Amino acid sequence: MILRRGRAASAWLLACGIALTLAHGRAGAASNGAAPAKDHKVTTTQVSVRAGKSDNPNFALVRQFSEAIALATNGSFALDVKESQGTVQNVIDAPKDAVNTTFTASRSVVMRARHGAQPFKRDRAYNDIRALFPLPAQTVHWIVRQDSGVASMADLAGHTFVPGPNGSVSQRITLSALQALGIEKSVQLLDIDIAAAPDAVMSNKVSGLAMAGSFPIPRIADIAKATPIRILGLPPSIIKKMVAADDSIIPQTIPKSTYPSLDADVATVAVPVGIYTTRHMSNATAYALTKAFWSQLGPLAEKNPAWRAITGEAVATLGITLHPGALRFYKEAGIAVPAAMR
Repeated sequence: MILRRGRAASAWLLACGIALTLAHGRAGAASNGAAPAKDHKVTTTQVSVRAGKSDNPNFALVRQFSEAIALATNGSFALDVKESQGTVQNVIDAPKDAVNTTFTASRSVVMRARHGAQPFKRDRAYNDIRALFPLPAQTVHWIVRQDSGVASMADLAGHTFVPGPNGSVSQRITLSALQALGIEKSVQLLDIDIAAAPDAVMSNKVSGLAMAGSFPIPRIADIAKATPIRILGLPPSIIKKMVAADDSIIPQTIPKSTYPSLDADVATVAVPVGIYTTRHMSNATAYALTKAFWSQLGPLAEKNPAWRAITGEAVATLGITLHPGALRFYKEAGIAVPAAMR
């Protein structure tokens, strides 16, 4: 599933960005040629962003959009990106956080918290969590050398494979995929340092490895430049089976030409991620943050291609009720929102 921006929404968002830029350009100028007021001061609203650990792929994305929002609002908002213990801890802390706190999370973790599933304790305050806007999903890549003799995931039977670090998204979903294919007992999974895994693949010491991240993943691009690779996909029936059994994942497509030697689209799965807050944030703040984010999506995509995956349709992957301020923006932008998220 490749998410594509509707023409109407795209045009609106572009206009939004232009209008925002023009408004800022006029901010310090006096009307009718009058001199600007000397005592004019810009009020800055401080917003905290809990972004997971600094080595998490989402952390860099959060830094990028936080800087873009500060620029788009001409200093009206200052986003303080803070390292945290990850999505689960972000959700645990949400009811206790300050009003202007946002955090990275996935819809499945928020839903587990609301149901009181481990590691969460039942707390009605989790019902106060609201969604703002999506981040590029963490897409699972299964990589092998082109000369490995492995042309599909099913062909991994009898081969060695590095699924990723213990507890990682890539490891968890690789195990699920092998189970869905019925080959989990015939693939030798190796627990080696992920930093050493690319060299092991390029030197043909292992058949392949798994990585999860927003595409294009730089490390995979580096491997593809050095060694012709193949990114393995899954049949539609297996993807449907996996998604039905795991509400934390969605179907995803890695477009052809994303990496060197990738000459066809690859069907895989991904973990959607987004920025959330609580209903205690003011409608005005939530609206301004959401509007500023979408107005800067074009410049963000120019700096990092991963942002190209964010379209109006990606809003649905947030899966949680939108903050009223964010919902107001999506209505104005003409971006469709599922009834359950309104």
